[in-house]
Amino acid sequence: MTHRGFTTGLAAAAGLAMTLALPVTPASATPAAQPAAPEAAATRAADQAAASGLDALRRGPAEAFRRVGLTAGGGGLFYGAYQRTYQGLRVVGGDAVVVADGAGRVRGTSAAETAPITVGTQAPLDAAKAAATARAQLATVDSVSTPEKVVLAGANPRLAYEVVVAGHTATAPSLRHVFVDAATGAVLDQRDDVKTFSSGARAQAQPGTANLAGTGNSYYVGNVAIDTTQSGSTYTMRDPGRPGISCGREGGSVYSGPDDNWGNGSGTDLETGCVDVLYSVQTEWKMLADWLGRNGINGSGTGYPASVGLNDVNAYWNGSSTHFGHSQDNQRQATSMDVVGHEFGHGVFQFTPGGAGSGNENGGLNESTGDIFGALTEAYANNAEDRPDYEVGEGVNLVGQGPIRYMYQPSKVGDPNCYSSSIPSTEVHAAAGPQNHWFYLLAEGSNPGGGKPSSPTCNSSSVTGVGIQKAGKIFYNGLLKKTSSWNHKAARKATLEAAIALFPGSCTEYAATKAAWDAVSVPAVSGEPSSCSGGGPDFSVALNPASGTVQPGGSATTTISTSITSGSAQSITLSASGLPAGATATFSPATISSGGSSTLTIATSASTPNGTSQVTLTADGASTDHTAQFALTVGSSSCAAVTNSARLDIPDYPGAAVSSTNTVAGCARNASGTTKVEVHITHTYSGDLVLDLVAPDGTAYRMKNSSSTSTPDINTTYTVNASSEAANGAWKLQIKDVGPADTGYLSSWTLTV
Repeated sequence: MTHRGFTTGLAAAAGLAMTLALPVTPASATPAAQPAAPEAAATRAADQAAASGLDALRRGPAEAFRRVGLTAGGGGLFYGAYQRTYQGLRVVGGDAVVVADGAGRVRGTSAAETAPITVGTQAPLDAAKAAATARAQLATVDSVSTPEKVVLAGANPRLAYEVVVAGHTATAPSLRHVFVDAATGAVLDQRDDVKTFSSGARAQAQPGTANLAGTGNSYYVGNVAIDTTQSGSTYTMRDPGRPGISCGREGGSVYSGPDDNWGNGSGTDLETGCVDVLYSVQTEWKMLADWLGRNGINGSGTGYPASVGLNDVNAYWNGSSTHFGHSQDNQRQATSMDVVGHEFGHGVFQFTPGGAGSGNENGGLNESTGDIFGALTEAYANNAEDRPDYEVGEGVNLVGQGPIRYMYQPSKVGDPNCYSSSIPSTEVHAAAGPQNHWFYLLAEGSNPGGGKPSSPTCNSSSVTGVGIQKAGKIFYNGLLKKTSSWNHKAARKATLEAAIALFPGSCTEYAATKAAWDAVSVPAVSGEPSSCSGGGPDFSVALNPASGTVQPGGSATTTISTSITSGSAQSITLSASGLPAGATATFSPATISSGGSSTLTIATSASTPNGTSQVTLTADGASTDHTAQFALTVGSSSCAAVTNSARLDIPDYPGAAVSSTNTVAGCARNASGTTKVEVHITHTYSGDLVLDLVAPDGTAYRMKNSSSTSTPDINTTYTVNASSEAANGAWKLQIKDVGPADTGYLSSWTLTV
């Protein structure tokens, strides 16, 4: 095979039948029962907002949002959780929430903080190397997941592999999500699903019915009724009405026996520990339903198993189960109501929008959430044997020094009472202090009396509480607006909004929520409600449709609809930005009153370049502004060939690799979902060239293999079923020279569709 120095001219012509922007899709394509009218209206409004890039949901042309959950909150509101994707890849840290009401009006949006995403989707690093790097992050490894290519969002978005490694650190169990740079192999971030009760964890990880009210003899709350299961002549500590809830020995099976009497009341008896666990989690489940309107731990009617007998002075949640150890003197299981409520509270945090998140400040809010749910569970039970309080783990006396945290005065055990700039670098259990303190002040106030402890404020103010049930509602509904970049300032804004939505016409709850945040030194944040009326008149915006495709010289239209969400109507002036060259936007009319609508027409010229632009529409109201995005695609709807040419010089061995990337516009996907690429290449020895069409999800479709025969020209057409791809976005025409003297020279053309 002859192969010497040469200059190669390449011209690629591509006719692509593909969608420019994905529609927002439900979490599952499985047919489901028709939702109630308010939920259906809220779902439609939330999906439309996500598709329109409303306010905080702004996105790039290669990005889309997919709904992964919808949770009913208080005040008639619904909270839609959305996963961001980029060219078909899941974006970790790019999640968002849309709040909508049963009348189909959008009431708010929030999104995790991330810089614009412009990464390539080809991974130079082999997935096996990413798995090996992730494996090395744990001292002992039980299993390693198949690496998933994702985009890790944040200040500097990167293409990465996410690898989940199960095993142990030197002192604790771990279910670690490791993010490995797909270009360099460096570890970019790590997040652990295991959340321990105490900072001193030394845990060791372990790999036909009747509804009955069994009798449990517990250690902490005396004789109680617990829901168990009977199958034939066997009874088990498995809840028949709360899917997933069960209790058994660590590393063993669920407890079972010939009768429905459980435990002997001893602190050292593990079956007794399971009595306390079942009583506590069943009580927490009832509290979630009766006080907060939540269906189970995950919000969709599902709970998770528990085990007792962990050989450690601790307890933990690992993302899908809870594990309970014992006190340091080994006289009690760590299964008191507040500890059980805490661990399953981590599950609530994980299964609200934004997931478990990462970082110390987020982790501190997660630990505080566990403490708050423990306190709420105690308050709901109001059990005479374990009186409600705001002391964490007082009954367990974990290390012989009483409670491990005091919500009314975190500093009693050295945790911060007040928020400061050091919280993001504070150990997570200590970082729970400010929000725990806030919750106590909101629920009970700074000087509640009646035998309840006083709580010192950071600004020397006096705070009047609203009661723990109201405080729980405000906290939980704020949590439903959580994103993966959750922090104290975001929690402040969300809970102030929740207080207004939950208690319309009353300023008491809003004022107490604000006073409590002020009292723990969490400062006001831009955009938070400035008064109990919600900050004055407001409106929502919707686009229909949210995208359009035109030929150069053509025009696209969309209807801009507005709805009043609070206060009275106001004048709104409409404008557009981000138009491609040669395009103009006109509104009919350009000024409307909130509650009205306008038609936007975007006209392109013959010189308007092909491609997709995110046109930003601004609705400038008298008291507030809102934005939305219209995805305008300019391209050939007939999918005629679009020619792009470049010149590539491949030096002789041992030369350096040369790459070139050019953008070629595609067109909208047709009904058949067929993608056709036509390539014409002139090359000295074309037998050494391998051609691949690489889809947005990284799947490579081979157009041409190397061969022993060659002609100076390559003329080939390849057809692929684009509808089978996870998403649309940047397809790459990839040309690689595999000759023995110059293996590895690569050129790729990005086909943005």
